[in-house]
Amino acid sequence: MSADFGLIGLAVMGQNLILNAADHGFTVCAYNRTTSKVDAFLANEAKGKSIVGAHSLQELVSKLKRPRRVMLLVKAGGAVDTTIDSLVPFLEKGDIIIDGGNSHFPDSNRRYEALKEKGILFVGSGVSGGEEGARNGPSLMPGGAEEAWPYIKDIFQSISAKADGEPCCDWVGPAGAGHFVKMVHNGIEYGDMQLICEAYDIMKRVGGFTNKEIADVFATWNKGVLDSYLIEITRDILKFDDVDGKPLVEKILDSAGQKGTGKWTAMNALDLGMPVTLIGEAVFARCLSSLKSERTRASKVLPGPTVPKDAVKNKQEFIDDLEQALYASKIISYTQGFMLIREAGKNYGWKLNNPSIALMWRGGCIIRSVFLGEITKAYRQNPELENLLFNKFFGDAVTKAQSGWRKTVALGATYGIPTPAFSTALAFYDGYRSERLPANLLQAQRDYFGAHTFKILPEAASESLPEGKNIHINWTGHGGNVSASTYDA
Repeated sequence: MSADFGLIGLAVMGQNLILNAADHGFTVCAYNRTTSKVDAFLANEAKGKSIVGAHSLQELVSKLKRPRRVMLLVKAGGAVDTTIDSLVPFLEKGDIIIDGGNSHFPDSNRRYEALKEKGILFVGSGVSGGEEGARNGPSLMPGGAEEAWPYIKDIFQSISAKADGEPCCDWVGPAGAGHFVKMVHNGIEYGDMQLICEAYDIMKRVGGFTNKEIADVFATWNKGVLDSYLIEITRDILKFDDVDGKPLVEKILDSAGQKGTGKWTAMNALDLGMPVTLIGEAVFARCLSSLKSERTRASKVLPGPTVPKDAVKNKQEFIDDLEQALYASKIISYTQGFMLIREAGKNYGWKLNNPSIALMWRGGCIIRSVFLGEITKAYRQNPELENLLFNKFFGDAVTKAQSGWRKTVALGATYGIPTPAFSTALAFYDGYRSERLPANLLQAQRDYFGAHTFKILPEAASESLPEGKNIHINWTGHGGNVSASTYDA
């Protein structure tokens, strides 16, 4: 039996993706370095399905239709390179290697170029949705050699999640673009989770809500503009009791882990000079949480305000304000994510498919939510949209949310409740809408201590301070004396 494509890596994600493909009428050849896993899989989960096995890479390749399509779901990093190196000798020009792991996009750029020289088509695809998504429909974000797309499109779009009947999968762009978009997805996921945690914390510490009451709030929010997978699972978590009847979430150590993808997003934003502040704060919030022993000591010696019992006088107004703060901050997070994607396209010379990126995130993935449909609509109306806030829907939404957003951030500051994600989202919004920022003083400081030069405002230009020139002043001279200015030609 000739297989439509092969998959290497039989951990749970790999097995579920194979079963998903078989359910959609494709024949899949399964391979794992530990071949006993292949036999066990064929004898159990794959029994009776259009799935065959291979005990070597050579056998795997021999069972595939041309052009051969091989997907890797192995641990990101060296294991991907080792597998590719072992696989390539058995392939021919025009065959396709798909890396479906959580690879860093510079690695995908490198692999794309290296395999291009050998005539092998490389695809780096983000895969989101976890085990359940892999089995029932993930969000897939393929990028790389576009010549490969016609040969994998049918498989990928068939097995992907669907949103309003449309597959949550489309071609993203060249080289490592697929894994870049997955990286940004994961960064936004960090931001969404942090925002939800801050809303929970304010309800608990300022509002005095019980876990069940907070769960009910999230259940209500999940029926409105905040309808999303993360809101839904938060509701379920807060309702879950341990065997002793106490909320299990309250027994979990408040020290968060991370696998690095949020950090990659924040670092790339710094590299590209994009103010992706909310994702950065979400990463730092996890770092701060990990200082558990220090925080415990600090809690005993560093004073702060106490929360009075009547801090919240109108619970419904408090909840409504918090909902608006969460919604507006979430819009800012996605705005920043798409700003980063736009800048990456310019910087790396990638033509990226913005409307399809938003659509890909509407189903199957961790950040799936109702308002991604509006992002899809915004980019379909204007694929070159400069900023989501310039779209009427999002501009109006943030305008409407401002009062509650500001009151929520002020409430946190008043009572000493940390709201790094809410606060940075609001600070970004206020900075972005400011025609003038104090960077003029900053530039003067840089010129004073380091002769870094500055440019003059067009309306303030003069013969001694010409427009468009890099100007340096002798700041220790007499006030108003700019005759010692120097500037470039």
